[in-house]
Amino acid sequence: MQSWELQRKIQVTQLRIMEFYQSFDQNVYVSFSGGKDSTVLLDLVRRIYPDIEAVFIDTGLEFPEIRNFVKTHKNVTWLKPEMNFKEVVLKYGWCYPSKDVAEIVFRAKGGKDWALNKLKGLNPDDTESSFKQRYKKWAFLVDSPFIISEKCCDVMKKKPVKIYEKQNSLHPIIGTMASEGNRRKTGWKKTGCNIFEDKRPRSMPMSFWTEQDVLTYLLTYQIPYCSVYGDIIQNGDKLETTGEKRTGCMWCPVGCHLEKEPNRFQRMEITHPKQYDYCIKSVEDHGLGLGEFLDYIGVKYTNNEIQDENCEIISFPSKPDEFEKSAS
Repeated sequence: MQSWELQRKIQVTQLRIMEFYQSFDQNVYVSFSGGKDSTVLLDLVRRIYPDIEAVFIDTGLEFPEIRNFVKTHKNVTWLKPEMNFKEVVLKYGWCYPSKDVAEIVFRAKGGKDWALNKLKGLNPDDTESSFKQRYKKWAFLVDSPFIISEKCCDVMKKKPVKIYEKQNSLHPIIGTMASEGNRRKTGWKKTGCNIFEDKRPRSMPMSFWTEQDVLTYLLTYQIPYCSVYGDIIQNGDKLETTGEKRTGCMWCPVGCHLEKEPNRFQRMEITHPKQYDYCIKSVEDHGLGLGEFLDYIGVKYTNNEIQDENCEIISFPSKPDEFEKSAS
């Protein structure tokens, strides 16, 4: 399905949307983050149902451009979590390197045998597991002085939206895709795009799309998208954005160790210095303390000296507009 032509994907996606919409007697809404994926989803849905409601969760972690972009859309309900992000960090810690591993580390810190075994690459019966060898490199996080858990997303996003759904008897249409990770790929294989029989019925009609489909759709149908992505350009046989590639939570360290320099934090230092200073500064200095955590895991976060693959020093321009031009 991921190899289908875009037009076929559009048709099947809109069919899944109609099935879900009609099955719940119109009691549905579109989950809208302001990112490029949910922008395409909202366009697909509103081409069929122009008056459908969208819901945006204002966590305070979004790029300012994202919040401004969401404001340009009509019929969008804004939700806020009960806790702000600093409160979440102080209570539940950082989510790193992924949600799955963060949960394992959190449980291992609490002494759970199953979690400790995973970080040793062992099965429950203490035999070697070839599959669980991948977790061994994260065992050092158990002894870290930082709290690490997967709970941030639960508090900041899942909890407020579940309260909203219960109060309004509505079910979500979500723009997640199986290509974004193993958890979503595995989940889609079990359920397909529409989940009707579950504690939380939901539709994920773009599950079989890829990022290339999303970028092609935005260009083909000239759909406005958030400026933080920059321009969509052709690079070889693929489309890419000249600005940010993903626009999730600005201060989230998930996957940051996998990024080539300049990584998200090095870019943020130039493009969003106010937000950068707040997240990097220590808690004692009225910041989030992310700099101390990045130091511990060995991820660079300043742009003073950045080396490319050939170990040449790259000098970054000092102004955001010059940075955007150099990126393009």
